[in-house]
Amino acid sequence: MVITGLGVISSIGNNVQENFNALTSLKPGIGHIQNLDTVHKNIIPVSEVKLTDEELVQMAGFDKNRAVTRTTLLGVIAAREAYLSAGLDKVNKLRTGFISATSVGGMGKTEVLYPRYLDPNDTGDFMRFLETHDCGESTERIAETLGIKDFMTTISTACSSSANSIMLATRMIKAGMLDRAIAGGVDSLTVFTINGFNTLMILDREHCRPFDDSRQGLNLGEGAGYIVIESEEAAKAGNRPILAEVGGYANTNDAYHQTASSPDGQGAFLAMKKALEVAGLKAEDIDYINVHGTGTPNNDLSEGTAMTRLFGANVPKFSSTKAYTGHTLGACGGIEAVYSTLAIMNKTIFPNLNFKVKMKELDLTPETSLLSGVDIKNVLSNSFGFGGNNSALVFKKI
Repeated sequence: MVITGLGVISSIGNNVQENFNALTSLKPGIGHIQNLDTVHKNIIPVSEVKLTDEELVQMAGFDKNRAVTRTTLLGVIAAREAYLSAGLDKVNKLRTGFISATSVGGMGKTEVLYPRYLDPNDTGDFMRFLETHDCGESTERIAETLGIKDFMTTISTACSSSANSIMLATRMIKAGMLDRAIAGGVDSLTVFTINGFNTLMILDREHCRPFDDSRQGLNLGEGAGYIVIESEEAAKAGNRPILAEVGGYANTNDAYHQTASSPDGQGAFLAMKKALEVAGLKAEDIDYINVHGTGTPNNDLSEGTAMTRLFGANVPKFSSTKAYTGHTLGACGGIEAVYSTLAIMNKTIFPNLNFKVKMKELDLTPETSLLSGVDIKNVLSNSFGFGGNNSALVFKKI
């Protein structure tokens, strides 16, 4: 199952090239809240896409009066880039699916419009936005924009969502149910999300520091990332360039806690181990790990413990790109699938920004400098969600 197209929008860029430029220029997208009305505006840093809703509407090519959410707009922009970069100007006769992930859906509109619902004097013209709240609505609008009708579905498994959408797409193609699919995910920032994570006390008041001993929490982000996955036969028949292969995948659940990762990293360990088995690889075959690396004390220690269990004293080069983009929740697996593919294509390992001192509990040091000219054959990308929903993907050089 091969990758023929990439699309992404995040706080560090509005397309694939801008994201790659920021990653290699060491320019994070984290800063003060600009697009949301919240008491946390100048207190809690976030990683916003640097465009207003109105600018996104124009970029997506939608009518300004159409009832549409920020989630849908971000998804359309990234999915369309992936679609067009693969040379898919039309769906044609191949069975094409769209598998999208989100945890926020249209909540950004709902939280703004709800007070109007309670106002008996309101005209009620906002009611047309009611149908945009559902998570599946963004999937339908994006698929509609791309002209995809064969198959579509929405996955919402917290922060492993878009990794799971990529896994499902790959399995469906492998099983002969589809010829190709656009898979990934999208999430937009909302006040509800910020308040929720703040209640959990896992938001850093400074820029996040994944795997650093002084880490205090994560920075929330938003964005979308999609890849085009095809059978090798379909890609070659369409004369499309093959960027990489989706070689392995796995999803596990250790059911340890509603929000916390297990101390022994059991779910993460099993996901990585199984993904390597599906890929037909040994631990020593992995050249780079794009870790989940949120920057919370619990997550980084759990993931680091799992990596040590799997790789022993020979943990591969690894880094978290969330110090650039923030934690984009349901979108992170899709965005980081794009980054993993870019790492292979450009022989580049992106640095783990803001790291200074390794954790006392583990002898692990992420890459802190940009590494170029590295022959990367296999990348392991981790995405771990609430409830112990853990996913790992393996991307291979072709």
